[in-house]
Amino acid sequence: MNYAEIKKYDIANGEGVRVSLFVSGCRRHCKGCFNSIAWDFSYGKPFDRAVEDELMEALSPDYIAGLSLLGGDPFEPENQIALLPFVRRVKARFPAKKIWCYTGYTYLDGALAEPQANTEGTRELISLLDVLVDGAFKEELKDIRLKFRGSSNQRIIDVQRTLAAGEIILYLQ
Repeated sequence: MNYAEIKKYDIANGEGVRVSLFVSGCRRHCKGCFNSIAWDFSYGKPFDRAVEDELMEALSPDYIAGLSLLGGDPFEPENQIALLPFVRRVKARFPAKKIWCYTGYTYLDGALAEPQANTEGTRELISLLDVLVDGAFKEELKDIRLKFRGSSNQRIIDVQRTLAAGEIILYLQ
């Protein structure tokens, strides 16, 4: 997997000051996407152990609220393979920090509604998240007043409460 960008002090992609990893690769190609440069899976730099270590160090300060995964799309199958062990590592070292993830895919019953995006590790990856912002960006539904999402069709899902309840519980209403 490649990544397009790392932001070590991000306040736009989740609550609090966060570390954000923008992965490369997205097949959706939403009209009006804010990060179309990251559609190409080979864009950016390789995501390797040194980058993981850099992110772990960036997550260390107490004032960092957590990690945000964006793209591209973290739930493209190729990206899930690289992100799952990393997210396990983050959760093990920083269990109190919240992990947010943004995807153009749609959450459904602990997995993704689109079968082509589900891998052997999809359910586990979702289970490690605290918040999932799902749904394709739709330019005609864009609203700059929305918090932490670009278009009104996208949902901000409280993953842990959703998994416990067996129905979608929105994080922010």
